Amino acid sequence: MFDDTYRTLAAPAEGIYKEKGSKFLAFAYPVASVEEVRTHLDLLRKTYFDARHHCYAYILGPHKDAYRANDDGEPSGTGGRPIYGQLLSADLTNTLIVVVRYFGGVLLGASGLANAYKTAARDALSNASIAERTIDLCYRIRFPYEAMNDVMRLLKDYNLKPTNPLYDTACSLEVSVRQSQSVPLYDALCKLQGVHVDML
Repeated sequence: MFDDTYRTLAAPAEGIYKEKGSKFLAFAYPVASVEEVRTHLDLLRKTYFDARHHCYAYILGPHKDAYRANDDGEPSGTGGRPIYGQLLSADLTNTLIVVVRYFGGVLLGASGLANAYKTAARDALSNASIAERTIDLCYRIRFPYEAMNDVMRLLKDYNLKPTNPLYDTACSLEVSVRQSQSVPLYDALCKLQGVHVDML
């Protein structure tokens, strides 16, 4: 049985790290798209417009197939990559962490910088509430009115609540089902007379 769950943040969280006068403010957000990432970044850049750097990293998608780490002017690999490493360590996806740095006048060096960004990101995650979500597939089910009882009984067996129902001589509805249950449900529906199933 394959795993159809993933971990993300239940709500935004914050953290902080201070080193030799420099202040690193960390902000962690649950996100579902690159557009949401941009929205959070734009807001933080406006709010903390006087900060020297806004380094960040994010991972998107239940299979973690979209990700990015950005150093925002810091030496290569000292900002975004340590933040990204914390996301991997916590096994998170659909998550963005931005660390805003106020320079304190003393250079930290590459290893000092990397440690500061890592520690700030880790602090934000230590203050975060983690949520486990399921990977779901959406189906549209079309069927004749006569098949309604059979379709509804099957959905009840899988504990699914239909949405966007249309009940007429030709009926249709939509359901969201856990990936691990999607194939058995699809097969059972397709065995019913006159029932058609499309993936959304």
